[in-house]
Amino acid sequence: MKFVFEVTMDEGALAEDPAGELQRILRYWGGNLKHYELRPGDGSAIYDSAYQEVGRWSITEQAD
Repeated sequence: MKFVFEVTMDEGALAEDPAGELQRILRYWGGNLKHYELRPGDGSAIYDSAYQEVGRWSITEQAD
């Protein structure tokens, strides 16, 4: 399996405060980890503090 966590950092809140926004995103995602089985196919959109979609995380079957 492969865990993929990808965000776009050159727009919106991430462009204004990259470290602060990434810290917030990672804390939020880590806190919600218990809601997922973490199996292939699981995933969700990632949002910044302005609730704009900035990326996605997913679990895939293949570990390239």
